[in-house]
Amino acid sequence: MKSSEGGFTLLESMFVLSVFLIIASFSAFLLKPQFLFLERQQFISQLKADILFAQNYAISHQTEVILQIRPEVNSYYIKERSKENLILNRQIPDSITFREGTMSLYIQFLADGNVTKFGTFYVVSGKNSYRFTFLIGKGRFYVEEE
Repeated sequence: MKSSEGGFTLLESMFVLSVFLIIASFSAFLLKPQFLFLERQQFISQLKADILFAQNYAISHQTEVILQIRPEVNSYYIKERSKENLILNRQIPDSITFREGTMSLYIQFLADGNVTKFGTFYVVSGKNSYRFTFLIGKGRFYVEEE
């Protein structure tokens, strides 16, 4: 109902505001699973790109490069083995955990791009698990969702 002055009553305004807040709160609950899915996909993609970056950095600079994953502080870094300065440092989201498989969470790339150890480690996020496998030979790796 409109009042004689052409505006809305306080009751009408409160009703519209409460309906808006109810709809907004439902959308926040519905978007949380989608956000976690996108965060997981983005992190896996970023980690793969950073591993390739570390390998390419080792080849192009003809130096040994270390990728160290530190789950206790939720981060990983890339640095040259002979120097103390970091090339890259990234945070790990709280929803993602790492597990050692047949290799530790310490990856060293030689100047020719090969890894010093081969094997697997796991990235776990909720019910999803991803296996990173490093092969013998040219430092190739692949990722499988389990």
